[in-house]
Amino acid sequence: IIHLQITGKRTISASQSPNPTKQKLHSTISMAATPLFLILLLFSFPPGSHSQTQNATASPRPQLTEATIDTIQLAFKHNTLTSKQLVQFYIDRIHEHNDLLRAVIEVNPNALSLAEMADRERRARVPGSGAGLHGIPVLLKDNIATKDKLNTTAGSFALLGSVVPRDAGVARKLRAAGAIILGKASLSEWSNFRSSSAPNGFCGRTGIGKNPYVLSADPCGSSSGPGISVAANLVTVAIGSETDGSILCPSSANSVVGIKPTVGLTSRAGVIPISPRQDSIGPMCRTVADAVYVLDAIAGFDSNDDLATRAAARYIPRGGYKQFLKPDGLRGKRLGVVRNPFFQFGGDEAVAAVFQNHLKTLRKEGAVLVDPVEISNITEILSSSYEMDALLAEFKPALNSYLKHLVSSKVRTLADVIAFNNKFPKLEKTKEYGQDILETSQRLNETNRKAVREALSKLKQFSENGIEKVMKEQKLDALVAGSSSFSVVLAIGGYPGMSVPAGYDRGGVPFGIFFGGLMGSEPKLIEIGYGFEQATKVRKPPSFKP
Repeated sequence: IIHLQITGKRTISASQSPNPTKQKLHSTISMAATPLFLILLLFSFPPGSHSQTQNATASPRPQLTEATIDTIQLAFKHNTLTSKQLVQFYIDRIHEHNDLLRAVIEVNPNALSLAEMADRERRARVPGSGAGLHGIPVLLKDNIATKDKLNTTAGSFALLGSVVPRDAGVARKLRAAGAIILGKASLSEWSNFRSSSAPNGFCGRTGIGKNPYVLSADPCGSSSGPGISVAANLVTVAIGSETDGSILCPSSANSVVGIKPTVGLTSRAGVIPISPRQDSIGPMCRTVADAVYVLDAIAGFDSNDDLATRAAARYIPRGGYKQFLKPDGLRGKRLGVVRNPFFQFGGDEAVAAVFQNHLKTLRKEGAVLVDPVEISNITEILSSSYEMDALLAEFKPALNSYLKHLVSSKVRTLADVIAFNNKFPKLEKTKEYGQDILETSQRLNETNRKAVREALSKLKQFSENGIEKVMKEQKLDALVAGSSSFSVVLAIGGYPGMSVPAGYDRGGVPFGIFFGGLMGSEPKLIEIGYGFEQATKVRKPPSFKP
């Protein structure tokens, strides 16, 4: 068995007993119990070579960097590309770039065999093959469970070797759609809910993820790995998760499209949680169309996340979301421009000018801009501690429940996780970054119930008197923002949002434009985001600047 684990400085195989004190330091890629001839076979093909899978008589393969689902499916149809060749291409890219980017934690050892199966199904014209996500590789953020040879660890050594009871709901839907789970992407450890001082993109298992445009720039988090991987063409599409900003911010920072769905539109079952009230699972892709194809595949009811997915299922339109990919989707849309405080760029006149041009483009494409609109309580929303108070209270019981239901694990409670980090500070860099968020959540108990009830009540009022009020009074289809801090407005009420590439600053660091709306407004957001993307076409491949 070839077991690839892409981990930056340290690697531990799933087949090894998870005792970190006995592990050795290895290079970026480790092979666990791998016969020598297989190691030689794997490394006999340099990055970009596909001799292992390329048929000598096949037509030239299409350009695969920046390839979209549509172009890939067209190549499949014309027999100029196979899923196996595509998967091999991405494995080669990961070998070539991951030591620098630290975006992928593990590669699925069964990825090539799954690709061969997809190829056989396509040749046999199995219903559902040859369209959508069939045969398309996808990376999952490493908090999304898969019942296979991959680990699910939230980036922490504490969960290495744990066994999940089943695929996460979104993983099951991806498999049903024919997608190939290529591996697990890195993240800010515990979805950025471990430490207030750790840098974005850090987790014990990979170190710090790097922005592929400017390596010294912030990749944002917590879905840093999915954003980096998609941007750097290490995979076709990826899945991230968001509690507050964890899809939207890294999508913006890595010049990709991110959709944070209405809470419950996609299942959270089998996803290592922070808050059942705010957690949402969504696509991170190079184009709006690809993100929508993924959303169509993963949205819907899941009996293991019954209440939330049943409530949100009413928002899913008959015929799915692909029908809203309209080039003229901006026409007639009423968009509220939230200038205060989401169009303040720290005196960067060049970035401000880019956004002014984008607002002109929105008008040119037929949108009606209400500029500016004011969220009357925005200062209170951004400055209060109510969201964090609620998340701290929700995290411990949610995580303890997840850990309890694992088939096997060396940690079963949040307290166990904290103890593990203290026991193995070198592995987890506990002394450097601490774990103050975990410790604060652990200290909360029943005596805090009154404060939590107050926090939840305040958050509901913030939403009712904030985004809901302004959108209803101004009869808006969506809000527009130029800063990822807009995510908190959406997060506290479970509202959907989208980030679309909008430009690059003087140093080459990407930034996005953000659209957000009320519950279930994904169809409008898709029309708006797709219309903007088609009118501007800002995205370009990364440059890997220092």
